[in-house]
Amino acid sequence: QVQLVESGGGLVQAGGSLRLSCAVSGSIFNIDVMGWYRQAPGKQRERVARIASGSSPDYLDSVKGRFTISRDNAKNTVYLQMNSLKPEDAAVYYCRVVIVTSTGGNEYWGQGTQVTVSS
Repeated sequence: QVQLVESGGGLVQAGGSLRLSCAVSGSIFNIDVMGWYRQAPGKQRERVARIASGSSPDYLDSVKGRFTISRDNAKNTVYLQMNSLKPEDAAVYYCRVVIVTSTGGNEYWGQGTQVTVSS
């Protein structure tokens, strides 16, 4: 059983910052990819940032230079530091991880955390 618990969402004014956290617990052997996705009302879910074990992170073009993803492997936690937030960043943000086992990779999703940006 793997659980993802997200935190850090909320309401912020445009130009402000938020830091999202996603803690992974349970039967964890090898967390390969950790990432953040978002979904705004009426839009498809999109990948915001991801970081694979031993690799450099990659970002959605619209957040490059403003968002930073990082991971603490000792804590099985991934973070998303969001600076210079814009109204268009408002969405439900979801954490996703891929855990590799002897039979392959399995993905898990968090429950989502709301980010609201006021103009």
